[in-house]
Amino acid sequence: MLIKKLKSLAVAFGAFAMVAAATLQPAHAEDPSLVLDRIRDSGVLKFPVITGEEPSYIKDPQTGEWSGFYVEWGEEIADILGVDLEFVETTWGNLAADFQSQKVDIAIGLNPNPQRGLVVDYTTTPLFYGPWTIVAKKGFEKTSWAELNDPSVRLAVQKGSTMQVVAEALTPKAEIIVVGTRPLGVLEINSGRADAMLLASFDAIQVAPEVEGDVFVPTPALTNTAVIGVRREAGNAGWINWLENWTSQQRSLGLAQGKLAKSFEDAGLDMSVLPGDFSF
Repeated sequence: MLIKKLKSLAVAFGAFAMVAAATLQPAHAEDPSLVLDRIRDSGVLKFPVITGEEPSYIKDPQTGEWSGFYVEWGEEIADILGVDLEFVETTWGNLAADFQSQKVDIAIGLNPNPQRGLVVDYTTTPLFYGPWTIVAKKGFEKTSWAELNDPSVRLAVQKGSTMQVVAEALTPKAEIIVVGTRPLGVLEINSGRADAMLLASFDAIQVAPEVEGDVFVPTPALTNTAVIGVRREAGNAGWINWLENWTSQQRSLGLAQGKLAKSFEDAGLDMSVLPGDFSF
């Protein structure tokens, strides 16, 4: 009888141990290719485009067709994946919401932004670099961050952009004028409501003729790091890894730098205003 009881207890304990072990097993690992496979199966790559952001995004007013170096990169990625590029018009400030609502799959040329980073995962390899730059009406003489950090300075920035983060961090004493788009910032300067606008280097050079102004890199120069963003979701590890590999090739073979130089030359942008040792 005692032996039977011991055998029964052993069987019961074994069953309990199996259940406990199963309970303690880690959850089934997510498929890292889930997002990448979904995009390829859908046949489209949803890609944000932004008006008033030449030469990175250029919209033909006659045909409505999009071009620009960000668009070219999007087309290259879509072509390798074997899908079509689907354009979604938006603004920098709306990108986080667009990712959350699954309107876009990818955005190129982002700066790691702490607020947007709550819903967006960034690649770690920069696609290119560039200094933060000021475009201002001629005669504006405050050329350092310390000088810009003054209550008399009226500085325009785009809403939800990294430019806004930089301005609020380095020039909190200045009057920061938040606008929805770059053309609205130009309007603020031309109307006399703003003295200057903080932009990426090539954007500032593009805007300078529109305000008949000057372009300069505030000292000390700060690097603007441009990476790729994707929606934060389960199964995006393979998608991010693929983009890291693509970005690494773009930089190591000089493809990214060559594309940027050609785009700026085609747009007639004079990059000589940037520091002599500057490199994309």
